[in-house]
Amino acid sequence: MEGAVVSKRKVVKMKKNRCIFKKERDIPIYALLFPALFLVIIFNYIPMYGIIIAFKNFSPYKGIMGSEWKGIENFKYFLLDNNFWRVMRNTVVINFYKIIFGFPMPIIFALSLNELIRVKIKKLIQTLSYLPYFISWVVAAGIFIQILSPTGGIINLLMNRFLGIEPIYFLTKKEYFVSIVIISSIWKDFGMGSVYYLATLSTIDPTLYEAAKIDGAGRWKQTVHITLPGIKYIAIVLFIINIGSMVTIGFEQIFLLYNPLVYDVGDVISTYTYRLGIEQTRFSLTTAIGFTQSIVNFVLVYSANKISKKVAGWALW
Repeated sequence: MEGAVVSKRKVVKMKKNRCIFKKERDIPIYALLFPALFLVIIFNYIPMYGIIIAFKNFSPYKGIMGSEWKGIENFKYFLLDNNFWRVMRNTVVINFYKIIFGFPMPIIFALSLNELIRVKIKKLIQTLSYLPYFISWVVAAGIFIQILSPTGGIINLLMNRFLGIEPIYFLTKKEYFVSIVIISSIWKDFGMGSVYYLATLSTIDPTLYEAAKIDGAGRWKQTVHITLPGIKYIAIVLFIINIGSMVTIGFEQIFLLYNPLVYDVGDVISTYTYRLGIEQTRFSLTTAIGFTQSIVNFVLVYSANKISKKVAGWALW
């Protein structure tokens, strides 16, 4: 009993010593931390001051403080604007389909790649799957525009030769545009997305598979009872992050692929705010939209985290 009390006192004393500032120990650590902390403050916290623009009729000539206050007028304007709700719907629909079809793809690819025995073939396929991620959307969009071209695109050439179908202007058809966005997004990102799962698969104890084989479990049962539980936590983290970006979508992809003919289904919040902010110089309105997006994203992340904790028993916090 006395030994337990003494050890408890030692633990408390050690914790107190950790809280005491020591030059030799702490200054080098803070010196390493300072550059990163400085960059975060400069590029992440100081710009938050610009949120004030959302509540003003901002003029670049008058500056932020010199511009007149409008209160929540900017928020009222876009919340009552039919165009805003159209682009909000498009953003949510595209992101929803990306989660439904795009989220499982890296998992399926990682599981399939993990089954390959030949290391050289495995590395080759893995490398090829990464390459699209490092291509900019300018190049990627150009590739898809060429593939889907009605004059020389390979898709139209094959359809015309083997099915006798006349050339289709895919990028000007509302019924095809969302599918093109989803497919191009999956093609570009699934290889890099699989890295997280492949890294997690490498941490699973091989003896679990050996024990499962001895018990007569086949590859399918091993996958269900060992592999999938092993990647459960990283899948939950990535799923929560994806849910948190439901009302946010990359600007470059849509901007480079869309045109006025598909605005009804392809115009999203990022392209809408670009036209308002850059082309129409309505900075206050676009800031209000961006601020609202951030609030909605926070609510979605928080809700997804809570649901994950209740359903899966694990969450980010």
